[in-house]
Amino acid sequence: MRALFIFAILAITAASQSGLTLVRTTDLKADTHHVQGIDFDAGHIWVTSVAKEHHQGYLQEFALASGEHLRTVEVTAGVRFHPGGISADGEHLWLPVAEYRRASSSVIQKRNLRTLQLESQFDVADHIGCIAAAPGELIGANWDSRDFYVWDQTGRLLRKVPNPTPNAYQDIKFVDGGLVASGLLPDHTGAIDWLEYPSLRLIRRVAAGKSSRGVPYTSEGMAIRGSRVYLLPEDSPSRLFEFNLTDPALPPARD
Repeated sequence: MRALFIFAILAITAASQSGLTLVRTTDLKADTHHVQGIDFDAGHIWVTSVAKEHHQGYLQEFALASGEHLRTVEVTAGVRFHPGGISADGEHLWLPVAEYRRASSSVIQKRNLRTLQLESQFDVADHIGCIAAAPGELIGANWDSRDFYVWDQTGRLLRKVPNPTPNAYQDIKFVDGGLVASGLLPDHTGAIDWLEYPSLRLIRRVAAGKSSRGVPYTSEGMAIRGSRVYLLPEDSPSRLFEFNLTDPALPPARD
């Protein structure tokens, strides 16, 4: 009994030190296949997913509060059917759709946030797995985020930079002038990183645990507004986890 008590205390301490407090879990009420990226506004959450066996990629919209399915559009572009981490900028939704293999090719789609219809796109000669919309720029990362790319919003490449961290980012967002990026470390533990921009220097890290299914919370989709963090780690049937960032003034990160 004493050992179990000590284990419970250690678990509680680890959870509180992570900087994340789980406040709500919502079932998404549709087949979400193999989930990829997410973003949200006051009433909606958008999810990208891939059905590998059918070579099809999807963008789905759900009611944020209830998880009710609102609509689905297919985003497949020929041999490119693997969508990734996404970014909403208030008017548009940006998403990469890549071949399902590393070092391949992608198309970066710009979709109307209201209709989800494709407005424009540009090609990239690499597998882009996630993207963040910044003022006048797009920031993307390739398979396992070994490299970052920066383009203008017409697709002109501005620079390519190696990832300075070992974190294999799955979803990235541009927040308050910097990047927030979530993914898996080499030991398969999850973490959310804050990166200074444009240097991409790691300035803080929040550890993330695992869901009750044993899936690291940062395995796939992540979105953040203020102190509210949403994570979507599990394939269908998917659960959306809402967290509060309990310590916004975190100490500098150490790799």
